[in-house]
Amino acid sequence: MAELSATLEATPAATRHVSTRRGSRALSPIGLLLWFALGINTAVIIALWVGDGGISAIHTGGQLLTSLGRITGLLGGYFILIQVILLARLPWLERLVGFDRLTIWHRRNGKLSLYLVLAHTALITVGYALTSQLSISKEASVLLTLYPGMVSATIGTALMVVVVLSSIVVVRRRLRYEAWYGVHFMAYLAIGLAWIHQIPTGNDLAVNPTAASYWTALYLGTLGLLVAFRLVWPSIRNLQYSLRVEGVRPEGPGVVSLRLSGRHLERMHAKAGQFLLFRFLTRGRWWEAHPFSLSQCPADDHLRITVKAVGDFTRRMGEIRVGTRVLAEGPFGLFTGDVRSREKLLFIAGGIGITPIRSLLEEMNGDITLIYRVVGEADLIFKDELEALAARRRIDIRYAVGDHRDPESATLLSPQHLREMVPDIAEREVYLCGPPAMADLIKNNVLQAGTPREYIHCERFAL
Repeated sequence: MAELSATLEATPAATRHVSTRRGSRALSPIGLLLWFALGINTAVIIALWVGDGGISAIHTGGQLLTSLGRITGLLGGYFILIQVILLARLPWLERLVGFDRLTIWHRRNGKLSLYLVLAHTALITVGYALTSQLSISKEASVLLTLYPGMVSATIGTALMVVVVLSSIVVVRRRLRYEAWYGVHFMAYLAIGLAWIHQIPTGNDLAVNPTAASYWTALYLGTLGLLVAFRLVWPSIRNLQYSLRVEGVRPEGPGVVSLRLSGRHLERMHAKAGQFLLFRFLTRGRWWEAHPFSLSQCPADDHLRITVKAVGDFTRRMGEIRVGTRVLAEGPFGLFTGDVRSREKLLFIAGGIGITPIRSLLEEMNGDITLIYRVVGEADLIFKDELEALAARRRIDIRYAVGDHRDPESATLLSPQHLREMVPDIAEREVYLCGPPAMADLIKNNVLQAGTPREYIHCERFAL
């Protein structure tokens, strides 16, 4: 319980994870096409490997390991390219599966890519050692000194290991966001080094023009998507929006709201509950993009975000000057009214997790109850706004204030307490937002209180 009260003080900084379930859904035609493209490319890669003797040329144990090393390396290279595409901010891909699910796939695919590359390294080294009848250490030395591109491949593999390790939850939470952000830029260098190892100097592709052309097309296609949707398209849209900081207002201890003005913002197609990646063009901030939820329904000429200070970047948000240019990418996220399917709603917000819920309350109608969970009264953000909304839209607001370390507050938002506060909770659709530990705990309590899993939408603000 002590962990929960500490986590309530967290705030969004690096990633968002949104869970929305509707049971099993049939894949859309675009989804089927994407899976077909993934499968057909995998099949082509395997076919090229087989055509180059991946099976027929195996006569010894060393050749078997070497051949397995080739295919794991090829598949590892392919999944590295998929890794880039997953977070290339392709609008149609994000709309199809959601930024949240893409982030999860990105994390899992990154680990798979690393495992394949490490398997490639080990299998090739041992396979060559058996074939050459050398010790593994001697063969490794020969590969590094005599084979072209091996040094760049080794450096690229080491960079991949660092990137994946920095993404492990335990490590990630101990890293400053700026350090984590910088480490992930090394992934692009690792991909460039993989290109050098695989195509210009790779033994297999150097003697197979068809395979070399195929892989060149994969690399160039990935590069084209990356440049188009991470650089060119956002630049064009931000020229249209011309976002600037119009106002900075304190909302509470360590919490500040920024009002951003612009033009043609309706072209963003942003919705209440979503978030965008913002880049503030000031010294020390221009190179970092941070995700922040909209804390107010988006308008045609302005947006509002609200940020709690927990890191170096967020602690200095109140210092941003009026007139500062802002770049925005998005919107992202499925934590919106589009996933709603019940008339009765229950919103549960923990700490700064009130921000997307505040915007949703502004537009959603029906029988609505809000539970706002904070450690102390001073942590209540938007209290006046929420009560004004409640009076205007007949929203029932319940405040759950207290530290779980206090025996009197130990049962706050337990399954029994939830049923006492909202007797018909099993009949409601639940939108839950807060730091990861709080969100996971409360989600489990909501399930035990009787709400079916398919009617729970959970957004976790994770550092």
